[in-house]
Amino acid sequence: NPYILATLLFGLGLGTTITFASSHWLLAWMGLEINTLAIIPLMAQHHHPRAVEATTKYFLTQATAAAMLLFASTTNAWLTGQWDIQQMSHPFPLTLITLALALKIGLAPMHTWLPEVLQGLDLTTGLVLSTWQKLAPFALLLQIQNVNPTILVTLGLTSTLVGGWGGLNQTQLRKVLAYSSIAHLGWMILILQYSPSLTLLALLTYFVMTFSTFLVFKLNKSTSINALAISWTKAPILTSLTPLVLLSLGGLPPLTGFMPKWLILQELAKQDLAPLATLAALSALLSLYFYLRISYAMTLTMSPNNLTGVTPWRFSSPQLTLPLAIATTATISLL
Repeated sequence: NPYILATLLFGLGLGTTITFASSHWLLAWMGLEINTLAIIPLMAQHHHPRAVEATTKYFLTQATAAAMLLFASTTNAWLTGQWDIQQMSHPFPLTLITLALALKIGLAPMHTWLPEVLQGLDLTTGLVLSTWQKLAPFALLLQIQNVNPTILVTLGLTSTLVGGWGGLNQTQLRKVLAYSSIAHLGWMILILQYSPSLTLLALLTYFVMTFSTFLVFKLNKSTSINALAISWTKAPILTSLTPLVLLSLGGLPPLTGFMPKWLILQELAKQDLAPLATLAALSALLSLYFYLRISYAMTLTMSPNNLTGVTPWRFSSPQLTLPLAIATTATISLL
């Protein structure tokens, strides 16, 4: 029903906006709750057992994270006597809130729900989960001052490594995208306390690249690497561009995805964290490997040496092609 859909999408936007606008922990928590409750019917709308399972897993993790957040902010109010987000001073609630937010966005080692949940959803809801749902917790993470740097760096480094290793043995595209999300979030958290503006830049470029990747897979109606092998017949022009989109997501130099990584490595080097930067850069190579593998699966079918290349093709939906064109161009050439 379009009315119900509109209401749920409004709730989704409202929850995030409330969290953005709040300076009080209770209000921030309320925004996160509204957000979670709005996306749950969207996730379960297909009534497929797999979708219901994913929704249940998502609900349990988000509820746990929200409860942790509420508990930590109450503890903070009890210890220091104030609810202000920017005035956090006590180390215990600070650590607890950081971990709760990390669980909310799926940072390693609290990442295990994300691939499972994303795999059970259709690509549109998966796109919302990978992009919009990250905004509110990130707004809170950016506002928390004087959190212990070791925690953030550990979370970030673990996430980049887990996102690299985890995606290597996957054949399902949505799980690959989930691990890619974990790795990108790791990069953002790594630089969070040294340069918040770089975190925002990385988040923005990640949104653009993920948007175009999800739309490509949606246009191809492909959910596994095998399904990409016949994508030339569905959209030839796109098939020749998609490897570039994927390599941009992996962070290969002349493409957009390289920009945040370049700046983050530079900033880490400035902060005398060269070993950390080296580890992060090496973990990016892991991610690059599985993007290359997907690109390879797509380019194998490219004209002129494929049998199916002579079949007629057309774009299935005009409302998909315009955002796809914009997102793809941005993903490839924003550097």
